[in-house]
Amino acid sequence: MTYCVGIKLNAGLVFLSDSRTNAGVDHISTFRKMIVYEQPGDRVMVLLSSGNLSISQSVREILQIEELRETREDGTQGDPITIWNAKSMFDAARVLGSAVRHVYDRDAEALKHAGLDFNVSFIFGGQVKGEGMRLFLVYAAGNFIEATTETPYFQVGESKYGKPVLDRVLTPETPLDEAAKCALVSMDSTMKSNLSVGLPLDMVVYEANKLETDRVICIDADNPYYRMVHNSWGQKLREVFDSIEDPVWDDSQTEHPLKMPATRHSPLRKISTPDEKLI
Repeated sequence: MTYCVGIKLNAGLVFLSDSRTNAGVDHISTFRKMIVYEQPGDRVMVLLSSGNLSISQSVREILQIEELRETREDGTQGDPITIWNAKSMFDAARVLGSAVRHVYDRDAEALKHAGLDFNVSFIFGGQVKGEGMRLFLVYAAGNFIEATTETPYFQVGESKYGKPVLDRVLTPETPLDEAAKCALVSMDSTMKSNLSVGLPLDMVVYEANKLETDRVICIDADNPYYRMVHNSWGQKLREVFDSIEDPVWDDSQTEHPLKMPATRHSPLRKISTPDEKLI
């Protein structure tokens, strides 16, 4: 299993991925799911992958040389577009989609005969000189959607456990360091509930308009900041939980009574004889 998250903020981009792959309870391995493409001063692009490992590795390999060719209005062939010369992140995402379809055309039929789905998805984001930062979620068909101010992050893989904290914390105005902390809490929550997601982690934090980044780190179990986040998050959650008043069932005086009639619905009806109707 996998968990990867990409976050787009006004201040920059945050990417975080685990590195555990699981082909059964007795075959757990470590493979990196993040790769950074960078030409300082011109472009920074980060790719995170989820799904079938052989497919994602093939797409990553092909992406570096994939060319998207288009026909001009006069019928002549335009210059090939690659991730290295694309004028926009949108065009770079189109190249990624082409690489996904390239692998699909090559491998999908054989996978189908083996009883396997063409299962892969990617988070792809960054910035090309001359335009703003962009973040995309790319599907197995090679099509994609783009992050917006209403949806400033994407997840792939085991997403449900880490989603609540992202929804409660992130806005486009969130500072980069706070978003990085939020991503780590999201990952820690996921690893707590799903053993198929695990250390080490890869994290990249990109500051808007810098067109290069030195915030690239591998986080293992000995990382002091991660250990602090892991211990503090569980402790603080328990403290907040304990601070919430328990429900009162005996009509005692309380500021927050539980046994109150619902304004639009009647209480759950009990069935006490075989002859009673449910409706």
